[in-house]
Formats: sequence, structure tokens, C-alpha cells
Amino acid sequence: MTLDTKRILVTGGAGFVGSHLVDRLVGLGHRITVLDDLSTGFRKNVCRDAVLVEGDVRDRELVRRLIDETDACFHLAAIASVQRCLAFLEESHAINQTAFVGLLESVGSRKGGVIPVVYASSAAVYGDTDVFPIYENLPLCPISIYGADKAGCELHARAAGRTKGVPSFGLRPFNIYGPRQHPSSSYSGVITVFVDRLRRGEKLTIYADGLQTRDFIHVSDIVEYFIAALGKASVDAPVCNAATGKETSVLEIAHKLSEILGHEAKIVFAPARTGDIYRSVADTSHAQTLLGVRASVAVAEGLRFVLER
Repeated sequence: MTLDTKRILVTGGAGFVGSHLVDRLVGLGHRITVLDDLSTGFRKNVCRDAVLVEGDVRDRELVRRLIDETDACFHLAAIASVQRCLAFLEESHAINQTAFVGLLESVGSRKGGVIPVVYASSAAVYGDTDVFPIYENLPLCPISIYGADKAGCELHARAAGRTKGVPSFGLRPFNIYGPRQHPSSSYSGVITVFVDRLRRGEKLTIYADGLQTRDFIHVSDIVEYFIAALGKASVDAPVCNAATGKETSVLEIAHKLSEILGHEAKIVFAPARTGDIYRSVADTSHAQTLLGVRASVAVAEGLRFVLER
């Protein structure tokens, strides 16, 4: 399956990452349908050349109809907030895993035959590992409800490949940042929060010593991962990391933003937060071999992009 397909469904296409993916796909000349309930996404994010269907990914009949009318599917609809998943476990599980199982069922029983599904898993499936860089064959040990649901999605994708012939590809994104990531969202990364506070003239709060690291990847690079994965979807349900392979500390982010802005940010240190992972960086060699993709936006460049918006 290649991007010669014309009709593509993007669930969660009004959200942060999904809307950027939709923009790219429309730019490539494809007819895009977005399914989004607008609970965390925004109508204004959706490209005018895409068709927005406001609906719930848990609506089996709606999903089945949309799947029957499309040639490929990118599945990004989810409750990504760790806090919301904890507070509303049953609802988040229904959206993050059960709805995905329903989507796979719709693809497996599609009237015109199966279509490829590229879906967003998460680096949260690894949990708090002490192996670095983090590679795909590590045991999955999620420590959050969100991570557990995403690990379950990977297992269901594999089972759907074996039992129903559904070709899929799962991506495990690390820390995504970029335009349209709303700073008030509980899922927003430290970069988006820092930029918002700097624009307001507020202090930056850094938890612990600020030396904790993350693998920050710009949303434009994540989009290229998704597009490349469509051509590699298979019944073996492959998965790979989607990251830069480079780690940057939270303190470095604060200093880089200060350098770009030309003035030193005011930093306040606070006690470490319970459950925070101290270090995170991905092994990207599998993605480079399997997808031929490598992140191209350096953190310093990506920070400038965010500040310019």
C-alpha cells in the first residue's frame, strides 16, 4: 500500500498532531475525512479542503460507514492526558483501546476488502525503564493507564493481522512539540508550557534539578513518520519508535529559549513530581531501517518555529 490512495480517514484529525497530518496529506493531493468529537481538538485546526465529521470514535456504525468509504486510515483519536485517564478509567479505556478494537473490526469486515491502518501508540508503553537508548524489543512495562491501553492496542493490532488480515503499523512517539499544542492541556509538553509562560512574562517552574531529559521531536517530523508508515503497514503489525534519538534536559530547553529571546528567563525550582520519569531517549535505528525516516528538525530550530507562531 502506498500513498497513491485517494480517500484517507484521519481520526482525531482536529487535534494537535492529527491536524498537521491532515494538512500534509491534503498537500499531497488526497481526499481527507476527519473524524473528531472536538473534545480536545478544534474545528479551526481542520484544513478547509478536508471534510470534518463531528462524531465519536466509539460510534461503531459511524466508524464502519467511514471505513467502507475510505482507502486508508490514520488513527490518532485518544484521551492522551494521564490525569484524565486516571480520573475516568472506564471512559478512557473505551476510547483508547475498545474504540481501536472496533475500528480494527470494521476494517476486517470492510465490504471492499481490508485497508491499511497506521495508529498512534506511545512511548508510555515502556514505563520507567533503565535501559537507554530505549529500543523496541524491550519488555513493555507501562506504569500509566494510558500506556497500558496503548500496549493493548499493539497486541490487538497484531491479533487482527493474524485473524482478520488487517495490515497495520504502530508508532511510539516520544515528546512531541510544535504549533497548535495548547498550553492549558494536561498533555502539553514542557516546551509549550514554557513558551506560553515566557510570552506572558511569567517565571518558568522547573521540577527537581532540571536535568531530567526527554527526546523532543517536532510535530512536522512526526507527520513524516506517519506518512512513511502507511507504505509499511502489514499483517505482522510492526511498531517502531518515533523520535530524534537525542536527549535534551528541561534546563537546556529553558536556556535555549532564553538565548533565542535574548533575555534570561526567570526560573523557579520546585520539588520533583511523583511518577515523573527522569530520563527518556529513543533508539531510532529501527525506524531508519524500516521506514527510511530520520527526524530533521533540531531542537534549537524547532524552538524558533514555536516562538515565531
